[in-house]
Amino acid sequence: MPRKRRIVTGVIPLRTIAHVDMDAFFAAVEILDNPSLAGKPVIIGSRDSPRGVVSTCSYEARAFGVHSAMPIRRAIELCPHGVFIPPRHDRYHEVSQALFVLLREFSPLVEPLSIDEAFLDMTGCEHFYSSLEDMGQTIKDAIRQRLKLSASVGIAGNKFLAKLGSGLQKPNGLVIIGEGQVEEVLAPLPVDVLWGVGAKTTRELARLGISTVGQLRGVPEEWLVRKFGKMGRQLFLLARGIDDRPVECEWEAKSLGAENTFPADLFDVKVLEAELLRLSMQVGRRLRQGNLSFRTLTLKARYPDFTTLTRSKTKSSWPRDDWSIFAGARELLHTLDLTKGFRLLGVYLTGLYPFRQLDLLEEERSRLTTVIDELNEKWGRTVIGPARVWEADD
Repeated sequence: MPRKRRIVTGVIPLRTIAHVDMDAFFAAVEILDNPSLAGKPVIIGSRDSPRGVVSTCSYEARAFGVHSAMPIRRAIELCPHGVFIPPRHDRYHEVSQALFVLLREFSPLVEPLSIDEAFLDMTGCEHFYSSLEDMGQTIKDAIRQRLKLSASVGIAGNKFLAKLGSGLQKPNGLVIIGEGQVEEVLAPLPVDVLWGVGAKTTRELARLGISTVGQLRGVPEEWLVRKFGKMGRQLFLLARGIDDRPVECEWEAKSLGAENTFPADLFDVKVLEAELLRLSMQVGRRLRQGNLSFRTLTLKARYPDFTTLTRSKTKSSWPRDDWSIFAGARELLHTLDLTKGFRLLGVYLTGLYPFRQLDLLEEERSRLTTVIDELNEKWGRTVIGPARVWEADD
C-alpha cells in the first residue's frame, strides 16, 4: 500500500504528541489471518444475525456506504456481496496487546483510547529522529513490519490536534500539524470535529450561522460562555487548537467487557444464564490474561423494545474466576423483569487494577482457572468449561 503524507510544517511545539489509529482494525486482522479476503468488502458481523450491528468493515465495504454501528440488515442491503465475518474478540485483543507492547518501545507515556488507538507523548524524543515526519513514519513502519497491519498517525502539539491529524488522511495516513499552521488546518473543517460537539450542539451552532471551525473562531469567548456555559470555554479553546490535557499513561485498560445480541429474543432463564456464563468466561479470561483485578461488575441488558438498562455492583475486591463473575452477573440479572425477554446481554468489569494474591481460596481458584485457560488457549476457546454452557445448546 503506498504511503500517504500530508505534512503541515511550522514551529516544533512545546509538546510532541502522536496519535496512532489502526486502519479498519478488526477487518484488517481478519484479512491478515486469511489473505484471500484482501481487496474484498469485509464486514465484521454475522450475516445470520440480522438483528446485530456492524462492528467495523474494510474500506472496500465502506465504499458501498457500510459503516460501524450500522444494523446488519442495512449492511446486507447496501453490500449484499460483502463477506460477513462474526467477530473474534479474543483474537483482536491478542493483536491489540502486541500493538501496545510495540508502542511502549517508542515512549513509556502511552494512553490507550480503545483496543486499536492510543496517544504517545513523544516530547523529548525528537532528537532520535531526523524530523517529525521521520518519527511518524518510523512508528508506522514498525507496526507494518511487526504486526503486518496498517496504521494512520497524527503528530501535533496536543492530543486534540494529534487525533484530528490521524483521521485526515485515512487509511495509512501520516499528518503532522505544526504550531504555525493550526488555523490553516482547522478553519475549513466542520464544527463537529471538535471534541464534545455532537449533533445537538452542531444544530444550535448552525442556527447561528456557524458551520465551520473558522467561523466559530470569530465568535467572542464571552458570547460562547453565555450561550453554552462551560462548554463555551472549551469551544473557544479548541477552535484555536488549544488543548493542555496530559497523556495519561495508565497502561491497563479502563474496562473489559463482552456482549451478545441474540438472533431471537430470549425468555428461557436457563438459556439466559448460560449466555451470561459464556460472557463471564470471556471477560474472565481476558482479565486473567492482563493479570488484573476489578472492583465493579456491570450487567448490560436490552429488552425487545430496545430499552437498555445497566445494573452494577461494586466491592473492594472480587475473585477473578469465571464462576464468581457469573454469580455477580446472575444476581444483577435477577433484579430485572425476566418476563419481558432480552435481545442483548453484556458483562463489563471496571475499576481495574494490577492483581495481587488475596488468600488461599483465591490461589486454588487461580490454579484451576489457569489450567482451564491454558487448555482453551491450546485447543480452542471452549474446549473445557461448565456443563451448563453446552446444556443450553441442546
